[in-house]
Order: sequence, then C-alpha cells, then structure tokens
Amino acid sequence: MGSWQRLLLFHGVSLRGGARACAPLCGRQMLVCWRQLSGAESETLKQRRTQIMSRGLPKQKPIEGVKQVIVVASGKGGVGKSTTAVNLALALGANDSSKAVGLLDVDVYGPSVPKMMNLKGNPELSESNLMRPLLNYGVACMSMGFLVEETAPVVWRGLMVMSAIEKLLRQVDWGQLDYLVVDMPPGTGDVQLSVSQNIPISGAVIVSTPQDIALMDAHKGAEMFRKVHVPVLGLVQNMSVFQCPKCRHKTHIFGADGAKRLARTLDLDVLGDVPLHLNIREASDTGQPIVFSQPESDEGFAGWRGKQVCCGVEQCDRTPGTFSPSCSP
Repeated sequence: MGSWQRLLLFHGVSLRGGARACAPLCGRQMLVCWRQLSGAESETLKQRRTQIMSRGLPKQKPIEGVKQVIVVASGKGGVGKSTTAVNLALALGANDSSKAVGLLDVDVYGPSVPKMMNLKGNPELSESNLMRPLLNYGVACMSMGFLVEETAPVVWRGLMVMSAIEKLLRQVDWGQLDYLVVDMPPGTGDVQLSVSQNIPISGAVIVSTPQDIALMDAHKGAEMFRKVHVPVLGLVQNMSVFQCPKCRHKTHIFGADGAKRLARTLDLDVLGDVPLHLNIREASDTGQPIVFSQPESDEGFAGWRGKQVCCGVEQCDRTPGTFSPSCSP
C-alpha cells in the first residue's frame, strides 16, 4: 500500500471515480477497505518471499585442490586473529611435514599476512591465468596485500570487495593442499557470509581477548557461523595474561578467563590460552612467527608446535585444548 493510500485511509477518505470524487468513509467502510488493501499487500509479500526463498543459497563449490578449509575469525578487530591464523598454519605444517598447508588472507581492507609471513611482491600467473601463491616457511600464501602497495588504502565499496574475494577464492592456483587456513576480516558482514556460503568449510576458530567488549562480538561471530551451518571448533583466548619479565608478577590486563566462560556458555572448547608477551609481538612484526622462530618456547602459539591441531571433523578423537591434523573427513 502506498503512503498516500495509508494517509487517506487514516483520515477517512476514499478515492472513488478518480481524484475529483473524494468522499468520507464511515468507520465500517474504512475497516473493510483497509482489510482488502492490506490483505492484497500481504498476499503479494508472501508470493515475493516464496519466490526469493525458492532460489536457495548459493551452491557451495570446493576450492580446486583443497581438501579442508579452516577459517579463523573474530567479532572484534585487534584481538590477534591474524597472528593466530599465521601460527595455526605453521603449526599444521610443522606437526606433519607430509601435509601441504596454505594461508589465504581475505581481509581486503587490512591485510596482515604479507608482513607476518615476511613476503613481498606480486604473484605470478600460471598457464591457465591463475595467480600462484607466494611461499615462505613451507606455507603457500595469498593476500590482497600482494596486489596493492603496502601503504595504499583500499577504498572500495561492497561490490568491488566481493569481486576481489571471488578472485581470491577462485583464481588462485593452490596446487594440492591438505589444509587452507583463511584469515577472515573482523565482524559478521558480507565477506564472512560470502565465504561461508560459497565454499565448504571444515570449521571455524574464534579468537577473542578476555575483555567483555571483545567477547560480545566473539559471541556474535560464533552464532553467525552456526546459522550458516559451519562447525565452530572452539575459542582461542588471546592476550590472556601479562607476566612481568622482572618480578614475574601476573596481571590480567583484559580480565581473567572471559573466553573460557564464553566457551562454557556456547558449549565449545578453549583451543588455546595465549599470553600477552613481547616475543609474540616482535616475532609477528619482524615476519618470523613464533611457531617458526621459537618453536621450543612455552609462550602461547609456540606451544602449538608438537601438538595436534584440530580439523573439526566430528569423528576425530580430540580432547579439549588439543588439535588433530592427522584425521581426515
């Protein structure tokens, strides 16, 4: 019903025989007219809704050559999602050298993988005109950061971003990969929905600090993946505690055990408890991730090396806080 129709009905006026023939409506006539118009509108909406729903969701199509996809996501930016994704990819490769691992950075506006993996340059094209990933530490990497200047902002609207995501998903020659770790942008928007609906995903890892503000958005992120039928493998609690290097006193700067409480609420495992440590920050900034540069240290992500990292398959016999790259779908 148009706004002018509603306005006229509200004032008890009916258009009869054209715009010049206006007559006031009594209460009963106005009610009958309202029901007729709203009933027709309701039926039109029902037909439109049925038409849209019949189209269904986009049909998922696997990325050629990739066996399993693990997405690393967060509701809030700045919680260490990219650091987690990079070290997870390296841990998967380090724990089983027979497994081929790739790392895809779909954070178009703020790509971090090139710096963290110490990679620069433009990808070469294969004979089939597909981009070849750049390689370091045994992990094949692709990022928007390889396609633009390091200091150049990506000032794009939604359609251009989605076109870039489609290219990163479909126009990369990954070869044969056992695992592809996807570093997602923060939030629950178009990119997350598009990736989740277009490719089959083995599972999602949610990263958060113990802070309530971050946990609110982490909760939303976990619920989003559940709504699109992506298994949530568990939570990584990052920056959980700071220990003074001199007196060894521990301070919970962002609060204590917030992600653990959220994990209990969502009935999920806590996959890792990573401290706020100088070595982790320095290793990331210098492009030497701590899983690679300090594999024997006990500082958070470095402890993942030598442990099993979960692929999210229901049949795998995993215990809380552990991973398993050896299981297969």
